[in-house]
Amino acid sequence: MLRNSRDSFGLVSILFHWVIGLIFLGQIALGYLMVRVSDFTLQFSLYQWHKSFGFLVLGLSALRLLWKLANPRPRDPEHMNSLERVAAHAAHVILYLSLFIVPLTGWAVASSSPLQIPTFMFNLVVIPQLPITISDAAEAFWAASHAWLAYLSAVVAAGHILAALHHHFWKRDTILMRMLSPSAAKTGRNVN
Repeated sequence: MLRNSRDSFGLVSILFHWVIGLIFLGQIALGYLMVRVSDFTLQFSLYQWHKSFGFLVLGLSALRLLWKLANPRPRDPEHMNSLERVAAHAAHVILYLSLFIVPLTGWAVASSSPLQIPTFMFNLVVIPQLPITISDAAEAFWAASHAWLAYLSAVVAAGHILAALHHHFWKRDTILMRMLSPSAAKTGRNVN
């Protein structure tokens, strides 16, 4: 099943979710590591990889958003209470926004830097700079914004993961299963 059903996500939505989610979490770890490396050559390479994966997240997120608009999300299970529904929808909105805002602020960091180091996306293509102010102050602003938004996103993602595990292991419902396989989740509760 490629498309979403009323009760489960289709294969395309599932692949977008896991691929983007894993890259995004890997980006947070890579971003943390790259600013702590003292070897300049290694640091430059890590920065280029970080920027490359950031543009990949941005591109995949745009495709995912188009898919989401053409293929609506399955309905919430009936047993979810209103607080769970509000929390889930708020987390999804924050995470979706993060998939665009965090890479864009990263692009702004590179574009505002007085060093003007080109971004070589996967060593295949040079990404143009954004037309923004170039200064140490601008770079510092965008770098702080990028870091804080990335860490905030990581906290929300952790809450999202914990909520999915809570639903699976404690509530024993199909919330997690419907994001693992299109056929794994059936309507109603798990039987185990």
